Amino acid sequence: MTIADWMPDIAHPWTRFALIVVIALVAAGLSRRLMQFLLRRFALRHPMGASIVARANAPLEAILPLALLLVAFRGAPDQPARLIGFAEHLIGLGLVAACTWFIVRCVGALEATVSRFNPIDLEDNLHARRLQTQVRVLSRTAMVVTVVLGIGVALMTFPGVRQFGASLLASAGLAGLAVGLAAKPVLGNLIAGIQIALTQPIRIDDVVIVEGEWGRVEEITSTYIVVKVWDERRLIVPLQYFIEQPFQNWTRTSSQILGTVMLWFDFGMPLEPVRAELERLCKSAPEWDGRVCVLQVVDSNDKAMQLRALMSSTDSGKSFDLRCKVREGLIAFVRREFPAYLPRFRAGVEGESPPAEPADPMQPRGSTGKARGSMA
Repeated sequence: MTIADWMPDIAHPWTRFALIVVIALVAAGLSRRLMQFLLRRFALRHPMGASIVARANAPLEAILPLALLLVAFRGAPDQPARLIGFAEHLIGLGLVAACTWFIVRCVGALEATVSRFNPIDLEDNLHARRLQTQVRVLSRTAMVVTVVLGIGVALMTFPGVRQFGASLLASAGLAGLAVGLAAKPVLGNLIAGIQIALTQPIRIDDVVIVEGEWGRVEEITSTYIVVKVWDERRLIVPLQYFIEQPFQNWTRTSSQILGTVMLWFDFGMPLEPVRAELERLCKSAPEWDGRVCVLQVVDSNDKAMQLRALMSSTDSGKSFDLRCKVREGLIAFVRREFPAYLPRFRAGVEGESPPAEPADPMQPRGSTGKARGSMA
């Protein structure tokens, strides 16, 4: 006596097919539970992999049932072939979409993990910005390539598309050239993104001057870069711009920077009191890093001389604040102590004697000898 005698319904093709589908679903459930157990153990031992496991769990739960169902449909009865073929095609498309989703989530989880373990909100964040830039650009590029390949594989499951692709390849001379020219901006930005990730002329949180605008690199995508301008505007720049056009990067190797303050004063202005005041202002300012504090005469004309105050800071934001403080402080000091030497337009009248100059150039407030005599 055979099994077919005991269970005659199993000999029917549809019964066997239904049994195979049930077995595939049960196996998928058991496999999913086993894989979740193994992934949890992996996440406990490797904290950096916990984010990847959490993000990849949802598409992984769809991949296992779809894969086993696709295997089960391979043993389906021949009749009705149209219905079985349509269902098998849908399952295949779902499996391709789930695999694409799984790869994209894994790449995104890797990017998020690197960003989490390498924060850029630190004082010395050069290494973190370098890693985040590389991972972010490469991950976005990998996502785009994965999605394009997934769509291509899904389209190739349709017989009509395969025939169209074969006929297109047979006459791809002029058509290929036209498609290449049309896709040049996209491919150019894609290649520029890979170049930026490898050579890193620019990184996340870099201070740059682009098109005359000062700002910080806020985001790097697969096609463009977002620069946050100082007044909260956003400058959207294609990736190719940073490969083909010159721009200023103030934090390429270090965020330390020198700031300047340019002032015009009369030739009679004594420099030592101004140098002492500049040093006092720098020492009292928390934005000064203690490296450079210099006052020099850098230019002159027939009316006045130009002084340059040079001071250092740890980053460009602090440098701007320090420059404003020094400029305000020096102007207030000269107005208070040496008002006679502020730059002014002078005109002489024929027959008029020139005004008396101070006997001591170090005497403050522009006091004259005549005034001192009257006070005596």
